[in-house]
Amino acid sequence: MLLFRRGVVVAMAVLGLAAWPARTQDEKPAGAPLVTRGRVQLNLAGAEKILAAAKRKAVTMDAKANIAVVDDGGHLLAFARMDGARPASAYTAQTKAATAATFRQETGTLPPKGEPDLLLNLSLQNAAAASGGKFTTLKGGVPVVVDGQVVGAVGVGGGSGDQDAEVAKAGVQALLDELREKK
Repeated sequence: MLLFRRGVVVAMAVLGLAAWPARTQDEKPAGAPLVTRGRVQLNLAGAEKILAAAKRKAVTMDAKANIAVVDDGGHLLAFARMDGARPASAYTAQTKAATAATFRQETGTLPPKGEPDLLLNLSLQNAAAASGGKFTTLKGGVPVVVDGQVVGAVGVGGGSGDQDAEVAKAGVQALLDELREKK
């Protein structure tokens, strides 16, 4: 039987395996900051600004889209399924947004430049599915970067990958434009 009260070290001890030296709670790397200050955070008003602009872009493209806006950890802040959009694409939009936020880059095949690595892409998606995590290599997820920090992401589902990415980028650009105006 495995006991996970103290994580892997206890599990290894129960199995009779050699354990690495564990740090106590009082130990910390020398000079490590205790908190992060001055962090930029995407708020609901910003998420709604992104959502509105993305919907406007989708309308001009005659697209019926699902649009998800998440925070930097991939947690949903705002969502819209436009009239006529496929219900199944709602999950896809949220997964694209979560992937872009947590991977800190646009979604698409990996590696981002050069020839896609089919085995890498399938392996990552299978690992994510097995662990219950959200990950996709479909285009249409775009991170929101403010002051050099990823503060969230937009995921769009319903059109082609390129159309979805264009709608997502329009939403992000509207937020960035308004932030620039307010400086």
